[in-house]
Amino acid sequence: FIARMGAEAVREVLAKIDFESMIGELQEQMLSTRSKQIKKKLSKRLKVVQGFIDSGARPEWMILEVLPVIPPDLRPLVPLEGGRFATSDLNDLYRRVINRNNRLKNLMQLKTPDVIIHNEKRMLQEAVDALFDNGRHGRAVTGAGNRPLKSLSDMLKGKQGRFRQNLLGKRVDYSGRSVIVIGPELKLH
Repeated sequence: FIARMGAEAVREVLAKIDFESMIGELQEQMLSTRSKQIKKKLSKRLKVVQGFIDSGARPEWMILEVLPVIPPDLRPLVPLEGGRFATSDLNDLYRRVINRNNRLKNLMQLKTPDVIIHNEKRMLQEAVDALFDNGRHGRAVTGAGNRPLKSLSDMLKGKQGRFRQNLLGKRVDYSGRSVIVIGPELKLH
């Protein structure tokens, strides 16, 4: 009996999925049931499996093994007076991931007990979670002045996010703006 835990175990399970046999099982179950609700659920699963096959993607690819790093222009260092630098929150979050990963690597080389290794892996996972979406799981990672650090998702979402601020916020010619108000003579009964 072998027991595993964490993302490695999930990745192993996902790698063992055989889509061809799963399609056969789902089609067989759809033919054998009369319930509309169950058929609807099975057809949704069948659509997902077919989507994986059509795209050529594998389910184990949903588990990250390599962490992408965005370009330095999107996480700038701003020089301040006195020779110091103001750093982007993303740099701090990336630094946390790198430090935890290096510490985990050193602990594994030193043949540290499994309990400590599992704890360090959990802390690395929390650092990666904070990088992608700070504050979503539990307490947010904070910077100077107990201010929550802005994660990748914070940089994208909202009015000040990358899409609305930079990509959609361009000035264009021949555009107008109007406000619709009701006419006082209209009867709204």
